[in-house]
Amino acid sequence: MTEDLSPAERYAAARTRAAEQATALAPFREMYDFALDPFQIEACRALEGGKGVLVAAPTGSGKTIVGEFAVHLALAEGRKCFYTTPIKALSNQKYADLAKRYGADKVGLLTGDNSVNPEAPVVIMTTEVLRNMLYAGSQSLLGLGYVVMDEVHYLSDRFRGAVWEEVIIHLPESVTLVSLSATVSNAEEFGDWLDTVRGDTEVIVSEHRPVPLWQHVLAGRRMYDLFEEESDHGGRGVAKREVNPDLVRLARMENQRTYNPRERRRGKMIREADRERERRQRGRIWTPARPEVIERLDAEGLLPAITFIFSRAGCEAAVQQCMYAGLRLNNDEARRRVREIVEERTASIPGEDLHVLGYYEWLEGLERGIAAHHAGMLPTFKEVVEELFVRGLVKAVFATETLALGINMPARSVVLEKLVKWNGEQHADITPGEYTQLTGRAGRRGIDIEGHAVVLWQRGMDPGALAGLAGTRTYPLRSSFRPSYNMAVNLVHQFGRHRSRELLETSFAQFQADKSVVGISRQVRKNEEGLDGYRAGMTCHLGDFEEYARLRRDLKDRETDLAKQGAAQRRAAAASSLEKLKAGDVIHVPTGKFAGLALVLDPGLPAGRANGHRGFEHQDGPRPLVLTVERQVKRLASMDFPVPVEPLERMRIPKSFNARSPQSRRDLASALRSKAGHIVPERHRKQRAAAADDREIARLRTELRAHPCHGCDEREDHARWAERYHRLQRDTRQLERRIEGRTNTIARTFDRIVALLTELDYLRGDEVTEHGQRLARLYGELDLLASECLRDRVWEGLTPAELAACVSALVYEARQSDDAVAPKLPSGKAKTALGEMIHIWGRLDALEEDLKINQAEGVGQREPDLGFAWAVYMWASGKGLDEVLREAEMPAGDFVRWCKQVIDVLGQIAAAAPRENSTVAKNARKAVDAVLRGVVAYSSVG
Repeated sequence: MTEDLSPAERYAAARTRAAEQATALAPFREMYDFALDPFQIEACRALEGGKGVLVAAPTGSGKTIVGEFAVHLALAEGRKCFYTTPIKALSNQKYADLAKRYGADKVGLLTGDNSVNPEAPVVIMTTEVLRNMLYAGSQSLLGLGYVVMDEVHYLSDRFRGAVWEEVIIHLPESVTLVSLSATVSNAEEFGDWLDTVRGDTEVIVSEHRPVPLWQHVLAGRRMYDLFEEESDHGGRGVAKREVNPDLVRLARMENQRTYNPRERRRGKMIREADRERERRQRGRIWTPARPEVIERLDAEGLLPAITFIFSRAGCEAAVQQCMYAGLRLNNDEARRRVREIVEERTASIPGEDLHVLGYYEWLEGLERGIAAHHAGMLPTFKEVVEELFVRGLVKAVFATETLALGINMPARSVVLEKLVKWNGEQHADITPGEYTQLTGRAGRRGIDIEGHAVVLWQRGMDPGALAGLAGTRTYPLRSSFRPSYNMAVNLVHQFGRHRSRELLETSFAQFQADKSVVGISRQVRKNEEGLDGYRAGMTCHLGDFEEYARLRRDLKDRETDLAKQGAAQRRAAAASSLEKLKAGDVIHVPTGKFAGLALVLDPGLPAGRANGHRGFEHQDGPRPLVLTVERQVKRLASMDFPVPVEPLERMRIPKSFNARSPQSRRDLASALRSKAGHIVPERHRKQRAAAADDREIARLRTELRAHPCHGCDEREDHARWAERYHRLQRDTRQLERRIEGRTNTIARTFDRIVALLTELDYLRGDEVTEHGQRLARLYGELDLLASECLRDRVWEGLTPAELAACVSALVYEARQSDDAVAPKLPSGKAKTALGEMIHIWGRLDALEEDLKINQAEGVGQREPDLGFAWAVYMWASGKGLDEVLREAEMPAGDFVRWCKQVIDVLGQIAAAAPRENSTVAKNARKAVDAVLRGVVAYSSVG
């Protein structure tokens, strides 16, 4: 190839190669045994050129390579690099990877409960740890050159997303930011914001999956491709993916009725034939059982697989079902290796705890190559499952969607049991973004030629909707940023109120709000131009037509209001007359399909209103059941009675009357005609309209006739222009209100928070008081409540176990609220202190309501949850794991996670509590030691 080049071209190529060899990227590329992708090279070059980067690429595409290059640059330049992740499990995983590459002396780890070599040049940490370092002005920030924010799309998270924005806004300008994100549809918008707050930022978006993904639906014994093979239709057009017609036919066939009800008279034999044909057709469609699915995937060489089940209990049940079915995916050698690894990793767990933790059942599943993975598991158990899966010793994992977040567990196949999940409030369809995130695990780079996403057939499935999920890449990044009390005091301490307000205005949340206002503002300007034209069109030479049009509108509005009032009064009168009806009353139904004589069989009064008693509010009012002279028994509604109804006559209804018997209806209808057929009902007299006697209407009509424009020959033309003017003006005002609501929203929330903190003496203008300095060291949802408890000395005199119980109320949130059962609480001082905490929260809640600080918008203090107090009290008092878990009715993984969070807040309280005349700081440290034991201590992640 080079022989074909001219000497000048060969010289230029040699110069280019030499220039590339001189870059930091060249030796970095040699550290990998595969070639870097174009998007990785582009991002690394931008980074070496001094720019920040935002890399948005699919799961498994290798975007962390760019983060690792930032580590490489920092070490080469003698500077520091902080690598942040959203969860501790990811931090641990990344720490292990980088320590293996660069040596344990150069890499550190900082999470809520782990601190390893924190002064190393490369430190992996959770995002919250970096946020806290920035607010504390930590010395560790000196020499910081690069910050990698892995999974930066997590800033959409409703509960923790604000932390990402805080870090991005507050990082020193000298720090280069590397943002790694899943594929989001508004990466350019996010990049524009980063450009605004961080300086020159290159946005690199890659839609390419390194391993192609095939989509399937498993129905019965057959695996269907979701899409037909792509075709460019003979070169006539662009390749387009069409839904597999076999799947469409399958869905249509399942939805067909057994037989057409119009053909009921065709005969029993034909109906039975229809049913038999349908049974045969439906015999091919069913949702395969979990063991069947794994066996099918194994037979087709599609293991290892992750099956996503949106329920912890479902994941555990799936493992049990596979074991009961006799499923074995490992040979004897693999079983031996599994047992060796498991015993090595769990050696630190006391023997008496193993049975409590379900160790032996878990181990049996692992030896067979089957495991569950969810947040309720002990962290050590989860880590073992992850390690065995990566090594290929576990081939089928049943997981909740939390596994989709970043943890390095790629599979050949991903199975989705259902496309609906519980979102904490209701069962909702998964979004295209969630579908992409889940199926993104399929296909291991360097191992698999292709990945496979398998959705199990469910009754009522719509293949078109599934194709829409699989083919859509709409996963917009939406800011969840909201100011908090802790954030407010830290900002005011560092920058003062005015500068803090300006800083918050630079948040991505405000950036998105302002951007959405641009289009609305453009529409307002367009409307204002239209208003000028309409104003010219309604100009009258005789006087002010705008004033005249206003009088006409006021008159019309008043007439409409009176008409509505009259209609409401008539409905109320009709409903009142219906309530007085009794069984046996003969009435005349004035309108509707069943107009004419009718006998009341049942007055149809809702419960609580029988016999004219007050006490019910029913939207539809009484619904009498009547027999008409045409022998029909019908339940009437209030709409059948636009006017009040009066009984015309009374009749006795035989006790033997059966409304379902045609003979009974015929006899009673005949008696009704004989009894009341000759009665002519009185015609309802129409009442005088309220408008005729209304003084306001009389005044408006007088003013209207006296107005100069009333005599204009072109009055109605002007009126049409005036009506258009009014409608457009109303629409414009609505748009202006929307703009006002979106502009400066973050700053307005900050102002309300500052007002509350000022009232409670945490702030005095730009000064942060002693109480405010304490609040600045407390992070969490209930930061202000914790600070108020310290201020009011609520926790003084408590034992370490009692203090742990009280602190649990600041962190714990039940997965499902259960207000029916009061939680069990420790007695004595702890119970009194918990009651005092609820009392203080009530006071803060009332204050927030007064200042319009809205918890629904993610700002403010939620009510403390006492559901974990008894469990952590027992544990801190030295009780055994078996007894504690049995009392708490909680999985071991959840118990460990909540204990770790209690430990975290206890550490903050120990640092923030007064040093003099107080036992809280000392007891908080003792409480940490009391909780950090046994199963909690030997779990490396939380």
